[in-house]
Amino acid sequence: MNPFQSVYELIGEEKIRLLTAYFYQEVSQNRELRKLYPEEDLKPAERRLYLFLLQVFGGPQSYSEERGHPRLRLRHLQWQINPDLRDHWLNAMFSAMDKLQLDPNVKELMMGYFIKVANHMINHE
Repeated sequence: MNPFQSVYELIGEEKIRLLTAYFYQEVSQNRELRKLYPEEDLKPAERRLYLFLLQVFGGPQSYSEERGHPRLRLRHLQWQINPDLRDHWLNAMFSAMDKLQLDPNVKELMMGYFIKVANHMINHE
């Protein structure tokens, strides 16, 4: 079993929903991240991330049912993601996580996942 899949049981759906909402609040205030979303409304992107995180962390498989296999790297190839942009993304996610007051062990597990994935998304130096 993927160690990240226990997160859903530990924190529940509502905290994952809040995490995505807090994350997109950060995105809306970060000029570098905001450039990735040409549309004014961030709600569709927020919903996609919410469904994705539910699935990754052990909840319902709604993301794959609606959108197919996540194929994260392939889906993100349209953007030039360099280490600086990765850091903006991670900082936004970590700020969102700080607002949830998570158990330190759960927070560490989630941070490990986000760091691993963010590093994998780098496609430009």
